[in-house]
Amino acid sequence: MAVEAGRERAPYACDPRASRGRLHPEPESLSRNVFRRDCDRIIHATAFRRLKHKTQVFVAHEGDHYRTRLTHSLEVAQIARSLARALGLDEDLAEALALAHDLGHPPFGHAGETALDACLSAFGGFDHNVQTLRVVTRLERRYAEFDGLNLTWETLEGLIKHNGPIADERGAPVGRYREAGVPVAIRRHAQLLDIPLATHAAAEGQAAAIADDIAYDAHDLDDGLRADLFAVDDLAAVPLARDVLGDLRARYPRLEPPRVVHELIRRLIARMIEDVVAASSRRIAERRATSPDDIRAAGQTLIGFSPAMAETDRAIKGFLLPRMYRHARVIRITSQAQDVVRDLFAHFTAAPGDLPDDWHEGLQSAGEPERARRVGDFIAGMTDNFALAEHAKYFDSTPELR
Repeated sequence: MAVEAGRERAPYACDPRASRGRLHPEPESLSRNVFRRDCDRIIHATAFRRLKHKTQVFVAHEGDHYRTRLTHSLEVAQIARSLARALGLDEDLAEALALAHDLGHPPFGHAGETALDACLSAFGGFDHNVQTLRVVTRLERRYAEFDGLNLTWETLEGLIKHNGPIADERGAPVGRYREAGVPVAIRRHAQLLDIPLATHAAAEGQAAAIADDIAYDAHDLDDGLRADLFAVDDLAAVPLARDVLGDLRARYPRLEPPRVVHELIRRLIARMIEDVVAASSRRIAERRATSPDDIRAAGQTLIGFSPAMAETDRAIKGFLLPRMYRHARVIRITSQAQDVVRDLFAHFTAAPGDLPDDWHEGLQSAGEPERARRVGDFIAGMTDNFALAEHAKYFDSTPELR
């Protein structure tokens, strides 16, 4: 392993000194490597700050202690760094990918995404992963010499392949893009930067993706318990949670409920991280990976759960689906939130002059696809509160989403 700043770097880790560069060449920083610079640019982006007021599962009105997109992204980054450190990967790149992965989410969580996807169905639909790419390559307009954040090849590759390869070796779309085809934004940047779409992401991208899963599982359990959508004892249906609770109650029989919940969640996260490190190390050793490209070309995801923990992951998601994501209270708020997004899309599409000056410029003469996508970009950038405030400006009845 190579050593940088006192840390051992695995031979299959991405090396900032060997980065494939940026679309727009820039002078190197004297104090930060290229991946640290990417991470810092993401943290300072307007879209990142807006995540503070974008919903994870509950809307913002539910209370101060529930997850938002910002707190979720920070938690994913912490887990991704832990995985990267244990596996000898580049921590800065893993952190950058974790912090950026949700920049494209619209207001009201998955409810807002579903509504916006339907509104844009005739124009390519809406996908928050693709929107993240649009944010970091086009919609952030802060720098004098380029639109977007001008992130490195490695960071853009990791964002594009957050869920795995986009196409097969013949170029045919796979996964979520099998039916609708590869979105324009992905095709464009893959061509501009020569990013192959049939391979997997590098190890840091895979670490950020599995960190996202770990954070979702643990923290949605935490939020569901806080909201009284289910009780701690209900988690006996999930083997790993049942085992952890058994250990806790044997060791701390009089522990008060809030501490039980905290200890449960932190132990679940720790066991999942330990499992990923052990399982990933075995798979990497079996593949005899000695470079980042060996990870990309492995033909399978190497950084991830063991088969047993993958089954636990499915059990947790299966537990949460009826008790949280499809809970009557959540479904009611989801429906109202989707109405807000649909109303806003219909209004701004019909009256683009009501968009801010820098958004409606040129739209009067634009074609329908361009107008729809511009409106979609504007709505996707809204926070929950701003979307409700905009709705109240143009409609007589705006839901409270409680």
